[in-house]
Amino acid sequence: MLSELTLGMQPEPQERRMMRRFDMRLPAVVRLNPAAARPNTNENQNNEFHTETQNVSARGVFFYLDQPLPAGTPCEVTLTFPPHITLTDAVRVRFTARVIRVESPLPSQRIGTAAMIEDYEFLRSGGNTDFFSALQRETEN
Repeated sequence: MLSELTLGMQPEPQERRMMRRFDMRLPAVVRLNPAAARPNTNENQNNEFHTETQNVSARGVFFYLDQPLPAGTPCEVTLTFPPHITLTDAVRVRFTARVIRVESPLPSQRIGTAAMIEDYEFLRSGGNTDFFSALQRETEN
């Protein structure tokens, strides 16, 4: 039997993911350097980005931004899991994360960003399960 190397083929790269990823395109808010942001200043607006996730796992989240972030950049990602995923009310979650990988896009595309979740907290929804209303309230605070 011929080996892959004999045929000139590259061996399959080893999968490094430890947790299953779920394809979920959910609106999200990403805040950079959340500990240093000051309330009621334009600095918060410059460090806050509205985006969409591509996938989520128990240990990480992949989302898109318009600018590259260096690996190691701390960030905060807030998103809401809708009722069809939670099988109950919508659940808002805030992740404290750190960028671990950035994918270079084609010139016209957004930049894929992988972040490792370091901590998370469930946020009160105020009794409203409408995701877009909850996201809008989150960005106003």
